[in-house]
Amino acid sequence: MSASVLYDSPGPKARVRNRIFAVVGTLAIVALIAVSIVRLSEKGHLDPAMWDIFNYAGIRQNIADAVLATLKAFGLAAIGSLILGVLLAVARLSDHKPVRVLATGFIEIFRSIPLLITIYAVWVGFLIDYSMWALAIGLSVYNGCVQAEVLRAGVNAVPKGQREAAYALGMSKTQVMTTVLIPQAVRSMLPTIISQLVVTLKDTSLGFVILYPELLQTARLIASNTQVNGQYPYVSTIVVIGTIYIAMCLALSALATWIEKRGRRAKTGILAPDAAAKEIVLTADAGQGFGNAAGGAGDADGPGITKN
Repeated sequence: MSASVLYDSPGPKARVRNRIFAVVGTLAIVALIAVSIVRLSEKGHLDPAMWDIFNYAGIRQNIADAVLATLKAFGLAAIGSLILGVLLAVARLSDHKPVRVLATGFIEIFRSIPLLITIYAVWVGFLIDYSMWALAIGLSVYNGCVQAEVLRAGVNAVPKGQREAAYALGMSKTQVMTTVLIPQAVRSMLPTIISQLVVTLKDTSLGFVILYPELLQTARLIASNTQVNGQYPYVSTIVVIGTIYIAMCLALSALATWIEKRGRRAKTGILAPDAAAKEIVLTADAGQGFGNAAGGAGDADGPGITKN
């Protein structure tokens, strides 16, 4: 039995047992899906008329407006959370204890409070009539605290030698933070930052609590105000709106992957491993050839000197 780093490789009996469990689990999931489809069909939720409502121009326009409203709130929350995250991360890494304590307290408080309560408190407590700003501010505060911790972890992961070298060159702490530490932290933590932005996009659905006309609120209005054959099209509406959410999240993830690949292709002053290895081999070959040539010249001179 070969050993792995984390666990022992399964033997013949374990492999057979795992295959049996996999087959049984797959059949159970397929059966559950089949039962759900049959029950929905019996109740009429899968009738073509339930899906035909999305061919109406009014409903399509409502969904398009909801997508635009969702993207507006997400754009404001994304920018606000990133700016707040940078400020809180820098404050928490400050050498001044009062600044560090205040930043830590702010982060811990708003990370502990449920986001729904934060959004509702901003909407009611600050008397913000425009619900989009209440949603954007609530999302910015919560996700800014999370992004601050992500950036702080990235800054702490930068090798200390780079910080010490920057100080040795006479750079101030602000210059070290803005030109050396934060750019490397953002680059190393970019996947986590984008993942949190995806969470921010999905959390815009909490705007239904303050009656902001985003996708979830619009879906609720469409499903509760449209009647087909004596039934409300909740299932078809959930499927369509859920598909739109998935498409937007996948698009944001694809953008993150593209940005990350471009960052990896960025040219630096450090040679790639293959190029460095080739240069070392060439240097060694050149040195060996030079040594052989020098040795040959010494042998040629040696006998001549002896004869003299």
